[in-house]
Amino acid sequence: MVFPGDANHHGTLFAGNGLNRMARAAFLAARGAAQREVVMASVTRVDFLAPVGVGQQLLLRAWVSRVGRSSLTVCVTGLAQAPGTPTEEVLKGVFEMVAVDAHGRPAPIANAYLKPETT
Repeated sequence: MVFPGDANHHGTLFAGNGLNRMARAAFLAARGAAQREVVMASVTRVDFLAPVGVGQQLLLRAWVSRVGRSSLTVCVTGLAQAPGTPTEEVLKGVFEMVAVDAHGRPAPIANAYLKPETT
């Protein structure tokens, strides 16, 4: 839900708050896939496709699209809906995440469900 404290002076989701929510979704998807701690390395692209007004529900979906030796690419989309209206895609972005060890150094990803790239 977008609350007034999340909004800009136009009454829509402040872009910084939208990016923060997307980054958290990317983190959760990457950590779940890597089965270890991850950090963000970069944001490849973020598109704000439509404004999200106060009172609208915002649903974020994040999925891992690539797994490397220690890095993952995570795609995030945001869908908004006001009561009684159709769902609309309003946000999308691509995040590069890196699996790390206890010292914060890149660590290999070993997950039986994901086959890391060899290149």
